[in-house]
Amino acid sequence: MSDVERSADAQLVARCLAGDLGAFEDLYRQHSTRLYNLAYRMLGNPTDAEDALQDIFLTAYRKLDSFRAASALSTWLYRLGMNVCLDRLRSKATRQEHATDTLETWTPVHTGPAPELAVTKIDLERAIGALPEGARAAFLLHDVEGFDHQEVGRILGIAEGTSKSQVHKARIRLRELLRRPRPVAVASDNASAGMD
Repeated sequence: MSDVERSADAQLVARCLAGDLGAFEDLYRQHSTRLYNLAYRMLGNPTDAEDALQDIFLTAYRKLDSFRAASALSTWLYRLGMNVCLDRLRSKATRQEHATDTLETWTPVHTGPAPELAVTKIDLERAIGALPEGARAAFLLHDVEGFDHQEVGRILGIAEGTSKSQVHKARIRLRELLRRPRPVAVASDNASAGMD
């Protein structure tokens, strides 16, 4: 982070802490789109992402005095955002029994060269949503948002090596999920009987 960026972040935070609502609106405008996208990819639907975005900025408003400018304001906000999303996922998981396989127990079926893939955005979003939360978080921050592994580690509170491992495992798992054949819609017998 450059000195100019650090100074701009510090000035914006100081204005917010002084009660300047316009400054908090500026903070929201600068960061809300990327934080919404992160929440959407982590939580899987727009309603949950919008709710999470509100929680992220409410948390930011309450904790802004704890920002120390050791990292960029955007990194600090991403950490808050990721924590909100992970808390929501954990809460949802405890309310619902959801059986999924984990990366640790998964073994690849295909060992030859990768087949050609025709992947839609919907397929990719579903595959990302199927990743375990830790791998999903690291993958989204690194591969989608462009943070380096050290920043991902700071945001998630994990070691840099753990970030690298989670991203690697997420990529492998995504390839497997995207290779699976798509379900084919089958017309019901009643519908086909009316076609005669």
